Amino acid sequence: MPLTGPLDGEPAPGLFPAPELDPPAARGRTDRAARPGVAAARVDPADRRQRGLDADRQLAFFGAEATEPAVADLAGLLAGPAEGSVMGGTARLAVVVDDAWRVHVLVAELAARHLPTSWAAAGGGRHCVRTAYTRVLKPLVAAWLRGSVKHPPDAFHLDGRGLRLWFVAAGSMADSEVLLRLGLAAHQRVGAALAAVGLPAVPESGPDGLAYRITGRRLLNRFAELVGDPPPAVPPVAWPYRG
Repeated sequence: MPLTGPLDGEPAPGLFPAPELDPPAARGRTDRAARPGVAAARVDPADRRQRGLDADRQLAFFGAEATEPAVADLAGLLAGPAEGSVMGGTARLAVVVDDAWRVHVLVAELAARHLPTSWAAAGGGRHCVRTAYTRVLKPLVAAWLRGSVKHPPDAFHLDGRGLRLWFVAAGSMADSEVLLRLGLAAHQRVGAALAAVGLPAVPESGPDGLAYRITGRRLLNRFAELVGDPPPAVPPVAWPYRG
């Protein structure tokens, strides 16, 4: 299904720097320098190891690269600040993000799951990304709602793709730590799901509300392994790498 486009004729927010197109000579190469948004250059082996981009590394069992995109992955957005709403036999998701690159990545992720998506300014430099109402989302959103209140279902779990979407929507790097911002309806089941994939954490209060803090080299490596390589639109300093 095609994207519905921006609301009120608003163009997609600009990126700085803008991602570059994949040069023809680089197509088919597997190193990171040949990917969109990265200038073609020799990648030092030590730097490759530092960033966790070894070509021969094994995929994490729960990692983002181990499975194909699925609608169920969007539970990762609901673990964060995304909100769901139901209308008859349909439902939609909406999430407010604070960086232009997050809009671009989320639109691409939702398109990969064949969900019509739109975006609009939300004030303060933020943007709201939301899907159209669709029957495809009804089972997921309904499972997360108790009346109008968001609440993780008993079967909620996380894998690399869900964690990747959560980080794209509401994650950040701060002093070599990962912060995962929660929505208004935080619940211990989300913490249990993090622990189940090897990321034990407890929620703490911050200037932007509750968030899980992932700290320590071992846990940061585990997190980077799960979420996989960064999309082209992401500034390098904004994405976790294995060290």
